[in-house]
Amino acid sequence: MADKPSRGLVLYGDGLARFINPSHTHLHALAAQSLCGFLSLPHLPSSENVDGRTIGEFLNLVDAYVDITTLSVDSQEKCITPSISERFMGVKAALITENKSLKSCGDKLGLSVLQPNELINKDCSLADSPVNLVAAELLNLLGFQEDKVLDSNQFDLVFVHIGGQQEDLINKYTEYINSLIGEIISKAKPKSQIGSRIHLSVVLSYGEILNDGESNFTILNRKGIMQSGFDSLYPRQSYTMKGSNPRSNVRDYCPMLFTQWQDAVTRKDTVKTISFQDFMENGGNLAIPADRFLHEVAFKLWKAPKQTNFDAPESWPYEIMWQRRWRRVTATEGRGEERKLQQPLHKGANVEESLDCYEREDWTHWLEVRSKGQEKGRSS
Repeated sequence: MADKPSRGLVLYGDGLARFINPSHTHLHALAAQSLCGFLSLPHLPSSENVDGRTIGEFLNLVDAYVDITTLSVDSQEKCITPSISERFMGVKAALITENKSLKSCGDKLGLSVLQPNELINKDCSLADSPVNLVAAELLNLLGFQEDKVLDSNQFDLVFVHIGGQQEDLINKYTEYINSLIGEIISKAKPKSQIGSRIHLSVVLSYGEILNDGESNFTILNRKGIMQSGFDSLYPRQSYTMKGSNPRSNVRDYCPMLFTQWQDAVTRKDTVKTISFQDFMENGGNLAIPADRFLHEVAFKLWKAPKQTNFDAPESWPYEIMWQRRWRRVTATEGRGEERKLQQPLHKGANVEESLDCYEREDWTHWLEVRSKGQEKGRSS
């Protein structure tokens, strides 16, 4: 954990994951020194809005998908989701995009929306802007200037949207994000002041789902389990859960690829390239729901608590809730009391009644392990 709050930069490559190739050396170099994994998405609804998919993906990234119906159309209705500043301790966040629909979404969610040409005062698109100037201005927005960290900064968190629906420009966008990463890393070298304070995330989505999506880019890992006949005992993966309840809408294929890097702060896995297969085999994060992404980033900015408390919103990670639940159960079990949680998930619920089939099996197993440990302690 850093001794000072980080400042976050998120590069969102909209629909670019398919187009990464070996020539994109800066992307691969970043992955090789980062923590890599997948962000799972729901099945996005069909929309008459050509930017509906982009909006759906972005709303998942900022945990505002509940407002998909309101924000995917030109509506005057107020969002259910509080602004990002309200949710995360006054965080100052900005969104840089050329997408008109995304600009409207960002504005309604409380982000300061900037045009790419506002960065360098030139009337040109982001992909046509000098990459060295754009990188320098992005760092300036976060309070990084001439290899130094300023005490004051305009923003704590900046999202940069690159890509979109224009197929003829996809290769240009991919080359640009690769070059932009190279420029940023050159200014945020390891052991530098900037490198120790900038939290860099790169998120790449697959865009429109093609016929090969489900077969070639699935995050289900049930090899051998189906053949063994024990599929019903296979525990649910955390990305399929919201609290202790299964998510009703999970797309098990074509997740977002993401890497996170901050010098001497983020963990490092054994990934060498930005590719689905490499992430699947060597990624340190596997899959987490995309709607947890912003919470993890906000924690690095000291704008959100680490989610390790059982008394958490139902969207907190399933494993953490289970660990806390088990600790509470074993703390009261065997005292002649009803086996109830001190602060149960459902008020007044009996522990065994509130556990799902996977939890109940694990709960019984852990009680057996605990009992054997106590017997061994008494005999010694």
